[in-house]
Amino acid sequence: MDEKYLEQASELEQARRDEALRLFRARAASGPGRDDCEDCGEDIPPARRVAAPSAIRCVACQALHERRPR
Repeated sequence: MDEKYLEQASELEQARRDEALRLFRARAASGPGRDDCEDCGEDIPPARRVAAPSAIRCVACQALHERRPR
């Protein structure tokens, strides 16, 4: 494979990691989790917020998010 494409792929992967880390830090700075799901807007059940204090999605939306191709 051409080194140019490998370098571009590496840079893209690093940019995605940097963005994910930036979002994580921003969410962490805003306090523990959310009361409502970031995707559907429904309330996140208290038991989930206790089990996963930094949760930003309800269980159903989190499962869909994890199955999405990257």
